[in-house]
Amino acid sequence: MTQDEMKRKVAEAALEYVVDGTIVGVGTGSTANMFIDALASKKGVIKGTVASSEATAKRLAGHGIPVLDLNDALTQVASLSVYVDGADEFDGGKNLTKGGGGALTREKIVAAASDKFICIVDETKRVKHLGAFPLPIEVIPMARELVAGVARKLGGNPVLREGFITDNGNLIIDVHGLVVTDARALEDELNSVPGVVCNGVFSHQGADVVLMGTPGGVETIV
Repeated sequence: MTQDEMKRKVAEAALEYVVDGTIVGVGTGSTANMFIDALASKKGVIKGTVASSEATAKRLAGHGIPVLDLNDALTQVASLSVYVDGADEFDGGKNLTKGGGGALTREKIVAAASDKFICIVDETKRVKHLGAFPLPIEVIPMARELVAGVARKLGGNPVLREGFITDNGNLIIDVHGLVVTDARALEDELNSVPGVVCNGVFSHQGADVVLMGTPGGVETIV
């Protein structure tokens, strides 16, 4: 089974967590795109979706799936029933690194607004400790060097993502070389730096369930 086939299997498996008549949060990236394609089968059954990026909103709309602004959605319901998204890596505590596509802030917001976070990945994303994938940090432009200096003090090598602007109009710094042994502490420390909009450690908004594609099928990690 190829990596794309494993992604497709977990994307289809995530449909089991989609509750009829509710609003569904949808992530960003290649695996999330496969979930969007699968979700098209439920476009007349769910109330609508909230997208974590402009790219996701465009793909959902292309399938005829209603896309709602999160603020509007939360005037209709207390919370989204489920958020489905991929990850760049995950550890044994279901902590995640996300943001390879640059949508980390909106992804974290939609995850926080949802009752349950279903993370869909293939087996190559499982790691002992986060840090194998560079950690993205969204920063306002003025704070670029301030945040880079903090990242260096933490033992990382910060690299500006050249030519990239987030949907929020900010920059991304990718921090290479970190070994994350305490995901929540690192998430909190980075978020305390002035100018950091969000960082790609998802511990407070970690996965409730990880659906992991393997050559033998889909493994559910709870």
